[in-house]
Amino acid sequence: MALTLRDAVSIFKLRISTTIALSAVVGAAVAGGEHLNWWQFCVLALAVLAASASVGAFNHIYERDLDERMERTRTRPFVTGAQRAGAGWYWAIGFLLVAPTGVAYYLFNAATATHLLAGALVYGLAYTVWLKRRTSLNIVVGGLSGSFAIMAGAAAVDPSLGPVPIILAIVVFLWTPPHFWSLAFALRDDYARAGVPMLPVMVGPRTAAWAIFAHAVALVPLSLAPLGFGMGWAYGIGAGSGGVLFLWRCAVLIRRPDRRNAMRAFFASLVQLTALFLGALADVGIASTFMEG
Repeated sequence: MALTLRDAVSIFKLRISTTIALSAVVGAAVAGGEHLNWWQFCVLALAVLAASASVGAFNHIYERDLDERMERTRTRPFVTGAQRAGAGWYWAIGFLLVAPTGVAYYLFNAATATHLLAGALVYGLAYTVWLKRRTSLNIVVGGLSGSFAIMAGAAAVDPSLGPVPIILAIVVFLWTPPHFWSLAFALRDDYARAGVPMLPVMVGPRTAAWAIFAHAVALVPLSLAPLGFGMGWAYGIGAGSGGVLFLWRCAVLIRRPDRRNAMRAFFASLVQLTALFLGALADVGIASTFMEG
């Protein structure tokens, strides 16, 4: 069946894939060494976007039985029959993973290709196939996919990763569980109906709220650590303001552990990561302007 734009956005998880691609761009921007030019940034972003889109599509096909049981996902194309999981889709998924990996190896280096492929496989195999249906720690491991995107971007500049990309990779790893747990908290009936053992389904609301808050407490101070390795005031403003908002929303969730506050924590996590990324890009741009001046 013809693939509509709406179906493509859903199947390839383009919102998430775009965030993963932005992670790689940030990783390249903050890496030490000679920076990439504009077309290399574009190729890097497109390669990571394509690889992420490939495993997003695989996730839709593999989890269509779960999606059918959840209110939030029961209108996805492979559930409704708008798209059918035939051989063409598997070939497309394979191409979207192999081709960007090859491009990353050819244009950049083996480290970039390895990190790109590792991130895709963590999400596609470790998270989707192995862990999601088995353990409440599923998304903890799944968070590595975003971390590998940071490292793929940084490796495109310098395969020997410096401290700032490594710190940001750990930040993304710590950010992912409270981000998804907040959503799962708000939709725990949906996840319980599907039999997915997300942490908020397996423990009480207050315990889940404390787990979300604990990750935020570890995450936010670490997100400021790059200030000790050359990042400047623009990064500090982005990471600091977003971090304070996220911590506050997580603290409110502890006091009132309900669906409304869980969704507010979820959206605060999006603001926090976006502010951090934009702060990092702005900081690098400001530094480059002064160096050229």
